[in-house]
Amino acid sequence: MGFKDRTRTAMVLAGCLAALATVPSAANATPGSGVSGTILAQGVSDGTLKLKAEGKTDVVVRTITIAPGGSTGWHSHAGQVLAVVKSGTLTRTLDDCSVEVTTAGKAFVEPSGPRHRHIGRNLGSEPLVLYVTYLLPKGSPLSQDADAPPCAGK
Repeated sequence: MGFKDRTRTAMVLAGCLAALATVPSAANATPGSGVSGTILAQGVSDGTLKLKAEGKTDVVVRTITIAPGGSTGWHSHAGQVLAVVKSGTLTRTLDDCSVEVTTAGKAFVEPSGPRHRHIGRNLGSEPLVLYVTYLLPKGSPLSQDADAPPCAGK
């Protein structure tokens, strides 16, 4: 390709790019109307959140309030659970008896299955409020009661 051909190609390309730059990026967008929303809870995770659901999935959003001194009892979930602590502090003891403390404004994912039993407690003096989204196999209960692990009796 000669100099004139390269120059002409560059000029055509520049013209096309300039034309594209003048097209509004939201040319096909339509404004919304009659819609409102309320943020129920907002939280920040300490790391990457990975959610996965296969097959037909029940998606349930629930508010849970745990009174001071209260607990969920040992349990597990058939699917993943995404939780945001709206207020208070959640103290979870996991299957290996490790303890995780999650304060207001934090979010976390609980894994699924009976190997991931846990108990949630409110060790504070104010009610603990959680906003929880369950991703469960269709027809599954929100949780299943579980025995405390052997290490919990120590």
